[in-house]
Amino acid sequence: MVAHREVHIDGIRIFYREAGPEGAPVLLLPHGYPSSSFQYRHLLPALADRWRLIAPDYPGFGYSDTPDPGRFSYTFDGYAQLLEQFAARLQLTRYALYLHDYGSQIGLRLAIRAPHRIAALIIQNGDIYEDQLGPKYDVLASYWKNPTPEGRAKLIEAVSEAGFRDEFVGEVAPHLVDRISPDMWKLSWSLMQTPRRREIMVGLMEGLKENLGWFPKYQAYLREHRPPTLIVWGPQDGYMPEGSARAYLRDLPDAELHLLDTGHWALETHLAEIASLMRDFLGRVHR
Repeated sequence: MVAHREVHIDGIRIFYREAGPEGAPVLLLPHGYPSSSFQYRHLLPALADRWRLIAPDYPGFGYSDTPDPGRFSYTFDGYAQLLEQFAARLQLTRYALYLHDYGSQIGLRLAIRAPHRIAALIIQNGDIYEDQLGPKYDVLASYWKNPTPEGRAKLIEAVSEAGFRDEFVGEVAPHLVDRISPDMWKLSWSLMQTPRRREIMVGLMEGLKENLGWFPKYQAYLREHRPPTLIVWGPQDGYMPEGSARAYLRDLPDAELHLLDTGHWALETHLAEIASLMRDFLGRVHR
């Protein structure tokens, strides 16, 4: 059974979902854009017999608070610090990390901050190799080079129900579309119905430019610490195609790589396969 809880960190209410025995090995699940802990709603009970799974909503996402920017830094650094505080508040001393989308940037910064706490990594469509970025980055890259009002208008347009729908089903093969619940984009959009939240989303897209400077740091962390790693990837992804997955083997030659017939939101289309791979992997490295 999945529990729905909240905790206050520096006066900010953080909503999270949790499943599994309190004393079991922990799997921490930072979420991606534009979703929330909702993206893990099926994975939590699938593994809760042996692991304790915890998925928080970041400030400005899901059911967590949206504090004034003067109280919280809506940057990848700010989210990494919040995730570290969240783990400390729940007294999580060692955990595996599920890295997906924005969660890969946030989770790897957490890993760099506390490498001794990382038991393992599960990487699913989270990019950290600039030379392997997919063609959908072209719009962002053009804006970063020439940040015009017209370019920013395209980012604002993407933060919409139609833009969110495209994030979830715009690239997967037609036979997979009906596996992805409309709840994914409709719920995400319904929770963006404030100007502040929508501006935060645009700001994070702009912040991805600075985030590229972190890619070599992530790679250095992987080379130095070599955490046990499972890579499960949906290559039908305009941002993170197959090459983005294979690039991890440069720094983690012992990682287990599985390419699935799906796209960016693989848990929606291939939950059983991913849960099975995770069960086998975590059963060996995080018991």
